[in-house]
This record gives sequence, C-alpha cells and structure tokens, in this order.
Amino acid sequence: MPDYTYKSSGTNSQGNHYCARDYGSGASNSNSYHYSNQDGSYYYSNPNGSTYYNDGAGSSTYTSPSGNSTSQSQSESGGGSKK
Repeated sequence: MPDYTYKSSGTNSQGNHYCARDYGSGASNSNSYHYSNQDGSYYYSNPNGSTYYNDGAGSSTYTSPSGNSTSQSQSESGGGSKK
C-alpha cells in the first residue's frame, strides 16, 4: 500500500505532464508533485522537502530539505559515471 494519496495528474495542451500526491501530515512537504515537459526538463518537489530540477539539456539542481543546493552540468559530469 502506498504511503501517499493520489491527488491529481494531467497533461496540458503543450504535452507537459504533472502529478500531485498527498503524503500526509507526517511529511515535511505533504503536497508533493512532479512535472515533466516536452523539452525534456522535469522538476520534483519531494515529501522530505527537497527539490530536484533537470533542464533536459544536461544541467540539474538538487536542493536539500535544509536549503543547500548542488548543481551539476553535463560538462562537469563528463558524460560518464561519478568517481
């Protein structure tokens, strides 16, 4: 059984998709959601309060629940695995 309640989802006329879930009062961010766009970008707002954004072109930003952000670009990753 999932630990969330499905709230809503949909796709707009541009083909961009979203999904929202309610994780309840025990979550730092009970109303979590994600969206993905036709351009390949996507964003997650997570139940622990963190967020993750990927621009679909090789750059991403993760923000922790405490607000610290870490960004990475395709050139930094070298297109391979982390060491």
